[in-house]
Amino acid sequence: MGREVPDQMMALVLTAPKEFEIRPIPTPNVGPMEVLCRVDAIAICGTDTEIIEGTYKGMWPRSYPFTPGHEWAGTIVEASPGAIEFGFKVGDRVAGTSHSGCGYCQMCVTGRYNLCENYGNEKLGHRQYGHYTQGAYAQYMLSTIKAIHKIPDSMTDEEGALVDTASIALHSVKRPGIEPGDTVCVVGAGPMGVLVAECASALGAARVILVGGGERLQRCKELFGYETFDRKSGDVVEGIRGMTGGRGPDVVVDCAGTEESVKSAVEMVRKGGRVSFTGIPKDPTAIPFRKIVLQEIDLYGVRANRNTCQEVIPLVAAGKIRLKPLITHTFPLKDFATALKVFNERIDGAMKVIVKPN
Repeated sequence: MGREVPDQMMALVLTAPKEFEIRPIPTPNVGPMEVLCRVDAIAICGTDTEIIEGTYKGMWPRSYPFTPGHEWAGTIVEASPGAIEFGFKVGDRVAGTSHSGCGYCQMCVTGRYNLCENYGNEKLGHRQYGHYTQGAYAQYMLSTIKAIHKIPDSMTDEEGALVDTASIALHSVKRPGIEPGDTVCVVGAGPMGVLVAECASALGAARVILVGGGERLQRCKELFGYETFDRKSGDVVEGIRGMTGGRGPDVVVDCAGTEESVKSAVEMVRKGGRVSFTGIPKDPTAIPFRKIVLQEIDLYGVRANRNTCQEVIPLVAAGKIRLKPLITHTFPLKDFATALKVFNERIDGAMKVIVKPN
């Protein structure tokens, strides 16, 4: 009996930095502990644009041709016997995440598979989908069951595509810890910043302040109702300290990853406060170590997420984390070039742009 899925599928194929086309490629075959999913929705991520630009050429991707994409949701259409034994079956709706650790190194066995010691070694089982392992800008996506999570029928495909982003946001606030009643400042008012604010509120923060600029910050305020500070209106550190009675926030999460944002995040936090860094600085960044030492500031790096997808999904389903307001545009795969332009240039207030391969 033949396969019920076509032997060829349409996919976004990078052929060189800044060069791509939509064309047919072979539909992957399922291996041990893997499933093949129809991709119902995939969200454009800032990392996708960097990969397309060739910023990480030689690492992400390692070579061309390559299909990127890692924020996706879909429906299982084929499942290996091992996947079925673990409870995955044809027809299940799932959300994907990019990291899949080897499962055996010390980092993996202690639950920190996002820091797998065998990163990049596919022979030992590591995968990072859409980065150096083939991704989801295609009609079908092949994934190990370690990198998918079932989603409820109440969650739309578009919301499912944002599970990975939301899970990184949750990891970003779990790392520094949110205590009931905390004041949290989030630097960066893009989709990640908003989701960090949502996660902080869900974990008990009494007050969340978003730092950003311009139309995007105003949109966040209108859609989500958080307090805001426009970085263009004055000194960010003085402004946030002024909004917190001179004390500073208990927790600051930097989602911008610029030299200025990293420094200001440390400078604005209260004595004994905690700062986590989700944005990845492209250049070496100086931070005020004197304050870190004399005021016992705790710093936390954040890499992707670990074990937070299954925590985020019920929070989204319960309405504790709002994803729908972030979804501003939807395009078919054939119009990916337009979708990418809308995302990069923030046309019509674009926040999260969804691509529908099918």
